Amino acid sequence: MREFTIGRLNGRFVVSWFEDGKRRRYRLAALNAKEAEAEARDVILRQTLPVGTTTVRTIWEAYREDTKGRRISEHMGHSGKAVLPHFGELRPDQVSVDDCRVYTAKRRLQGRADGTIHTELGHLRTCLKWAQGMRLIQMAPKIERPAQPAPVDRFLDRSQVERLITADAAPHVRLAILLMLTTAGRVSAILELTWDRVNLDRGQINLRTDDTGPRKGRAIVPINPTLRAALAAAREAAMTEFVVEYASGPVLSIKRGFASAVANAGLPHITPHDLRRTAARLMAEAGVPMSEIAQYLGHSNTTITERVYGRFSPEHLRKAADVLDFGALRQIIAHL
Repeated sequence: MREFTIGRLNGRFVVSWFEDGKRRRYRLAALNAKEAEAEARDVILRQTLPVGTTTVRTIWEAYREDTKGRRISEHMGHSGKAVLPHFGELRPDQVSVDDCRVYTAKRRLQGRADGTIHTELGHLRTCLKWAQGMRLIQMAPKIERPAQPAPVDRFLDRSQVERLITADAAPHVRLAILLMLTTAGRVSAILELTWDRVNLDRGQINLRTDDTGPRKGRAIVPINPTLRAALAAAREAAMTEFVVEYASGPVLSIKRGFASAVANAGLPHITPHDLRRTAARLMAEAGVPMSEIAQYLGHSNTTITERVYGRFSPEHLRKAADVLDFGALRQIIAHL
């Protein structure tokens, strides 16, 4: 939403904002500050997206502006290249289920997986729901998406982990890989990690950016000896506040460098997120309690941890299996 200020002029509330370098002002009907705040928001939204003339494209861009600085805005910049040529010039009330089905068929012909199409149409649904919540449109249309494919479980064993860590890779990529494996952190958390959240004296890393968030999949975890040595060396050479840095600046993506390291290690296709899964599986296989793994992964409870990684624990369903062990009963029957 465009920035605005609320003031008073001749005893009346007014809202002011800048447009094309010029200051604009609108007199409000509000009688108190709270009413003025609410009315001003409606005025600004109408200026951004005139009700009745909005297209999917204008809503899409307005939503991106409203979420500027968040990852969803960046992601929709990419997905919009596919979505907007198909839906962009339509009004929301013109979008039909048939349009969604045609889009799905078109993207499949272009070789796109259902998971990708599911995400793209999900972005469309998200911005239209936002427009409805902002009262820019009366009703968001139904957006039909292909079913979300079952997730592909990709894990590395210990020998593969060692090959990846020692593979030929740029120093910042190798450090990021080691951090992802030893903290079970998402790649976004690792690339956003700053030195003020690395406490080598206490042996802890705080993957959260502050006390309030983001918390999804982020935790405060110990630093093991292998990681400590790597961090100590990186701290000595640090040129910025970011733990993972390149050319005296932060790193926005390691996609290419990671793929190169994977290829150099002679491993099958994996993604950075697979390292988080690998870390969780290795902990489970070693018998680490699910409650501890959940804390390490930043899960708010152990339910999802149990569902995804419980089967890798050596004690998984062991008591149940012991109850169903009828070997002793067979021996008794054999001697009758």
